[in-house]
Amino acid sequence: MEPCPVFVSPQRVVPAASLSNRDRSLPLVVESLPFTVRRVETEDDLLKAVRVRHAAYARHVPEFASTLALPEAADYDADTMVLLAESKLDGSPLGSTRIRTNLFRPLGVEDSVTLPSWLQGRRLVEATRLCIDEGRVGRLVKMALIKACFMYCEENAVEWSVATGRHPVDRQYEQLMFVDVFADKAPVPLRHVGNIPHRVMAFEIATFEKRWAKARHPLLDFFFYTDHPDIDIGAKGTGCGIARCRPAAERSAGRTAA
Repeated sequence: MEPCPVFVSPQRVVPAASLSNRDRSLPLVVESLPFTVRRVETEDDLLKAVRVRHAAYARHVPEFASTLALPEAADYDADTMVLLAESKLDGSPLGSTRIRTNLFRPLGVEDSVTLPSWLQGRRLVEATRLCIDEGRVGRLVKMALIKACFMYCEENAVEWSVATGRHPVDRQYEQLMFVDVFADKAPVPLRHVGNIPHRVMAFEIATFEKRWAKARHPLLDFFFYTDHPDIDIGAKGTGCGIARCRPAAERSAGRTAA
């Protein structure tokens, strides 16, 4: 794959505290991306996210993708946020993911497994439906969406991020230094992803920067020492924004399962 274009503005430096409450000695270089990442707030936004979601799953798991042609009931939940990456050039959807907390109810993965004691009583987030367009900018879009998820975790005092990955997607989580939740690392069929076997993995937010710095992770600068104004997850603590736009009849009946 060709390198993804990133447009750098080295003359502009912002304080490191703008991305986190922790003090950081290195200044942040500002990078402009060829796309934006923001939370879904309207039905039209959601339909864009659904379009790229369906297309991405159709390439890899077409049978399950047939259930994703329309918005899911989970897209409208008050404890859920859908993120959308859009091209600056033409507004086309390039990627999406959905974030859900355990603040009011268990995570979706907990419908299929019991999390171990070291995750019980913790403030958790689960990111699902991570999907990107096939274009050459796809890897950069994926990293920007993942960075947006971690920004959300930091701003909302989330302790652990939980993710599930089917093979070979699970290897990507390994590269990000997620750890297996279960010692045997065995894939588990999960209801909220069509009973497809997935590894269940987790990532501690508090030690994120320290672990990546020690490992000299190649994405350390992108995540911690670079400001991306094009990634905007909204104000701290705000809801997903789409629930209030959903017709009342659909809110009561639901569309598709989470």
